[in-house]
Amino acid sequence: MLIINCPYCGARPEVEFRHAGEAHVARPAGTESLTDEEVVDRLYFRSNPKGMTVERWRHVHGCGRFFNAVRDTVSDFFVTTYKTGEPKPDLEALKAGAAK
Repeated sequence: MLIINCPYCGARPEVEFRHAGEAHVARPAGTESLTDEEVVDRLYFRSNPKGMTVERWRHVHGCGRFFNAVRDTVSDFFVTTYKTGEPKPDLEALKAGAAK
């Protein structure tokens, strides 16, 4: 079983959490002038990188809060987790630290 570290509650089993999509997605105002295709792109299409990615998660069977996580999509390893509102970590530095 995968263990995920909630930055509010601590380490818990993966069944307590739900994936909530890509983190740090800018949602600018002024959507009334967009075409239908642009709205679809903005709402539904996200990057799907191989390797480290930054995601939003929710601890649904615990504190109920959202938080962000850096996860390696190849190994499914959670590199780090941090509270919503905190700045995005430097992925290159995390990759270098993981290579050691």
